[in-house]
Amino acid sequence: MVVKPTVAELLEKVNDNRYSLVIMTAKRARQIADGDTVRTKIKARSAVTLAAHEIAEGKVTKVDDSEEE
Repeated sequence: MVVKPTVAELLEKVNDNRYSLVIMTAKRARQIADGDTVRTKIKARSAVTLAAHEIAEGKVTKVDDSEEE
């Protein structure tokens, strides 16, 4: 069984930083679980799977902490 998107594909979206990938995926999955609009056409039950697909498709990007202030 091949899992898509792969971790390698996702890491390309976050400059090969695994920590950023985990934080980004977790935050987006939490938003989806809390009722935020899903930005991918992939049908999945898991908020984490949906978040991963959104990241892979470039529909979710990382915001630097310095930009939020």
